[in-house]
Amino acid sequence: MLEWIILIYKVPAEPSRYRSTIWRKVKASGAVYLQNSICILPFNSETERQFRSLRKKIFEFGGEGYLFKGAALGAEMDAQLVELFNRTREEEYAEIIDRCDDFFREIEQETQSRHFTYAELEENEEDLEKLEQWFNKVKRRDFFHASLAAKAAELLAECRRRLDEFAEQVFRHEDGERMESPGFTARELTGETEKK
Repeated sequence: MLEWIILIYKVPAEPSRYRSTIWRKVKASGAVYLQNSICILPFNSETERQFRSLRKKIFEFGGEGYLFKGAALGAEMDAQLVELFNRTREEEYAEIIDRCDDFFREIEQETQSRHFTYAELEENEEDLEKLEQWFNKVKRRDFFHASLAAKAAELLAECRRRLDEFAEQVFRHEDGERMESPGFTARELTGETEKK
């Protein structure tokens, strides 16, 4: 039997940023909505802290908040709640998977156009780091181990591998350009001198 913590709240209609702030914090916690302004998390010390903090913020906004801890009436209802959480996480992992596909296409396009620059490498590195951070956030709130987690992790590892390959091409290209820069011959750069 699982234990749950439920937050029921109401915030003033205006300003609307109050509602959007609370909604973003609920989503970031990994909670799911059962109905408008009724959200739930599996109970543990961390989720209790998150909801207590959220309730405090609701009070600061002039709203009302109520916290309840308890068990569902039966294993079937637990299973429905777990399915609701997993479906929500699957949607998030699916978005990450789509972004990985975009990343592959970007690397492919830059490789085909031979756009091997440090600027391009840095941009792709930043994109991948954002993807990895996003994955880690979703993973932290994946309470019931949604099935797409493994595929998302595998694709992110493949993104990293392809970025490393792209980086090698950038380094070779940049090194080659320096070797051919005016004022130096390949022999001078390697320490060889011409025989006289």
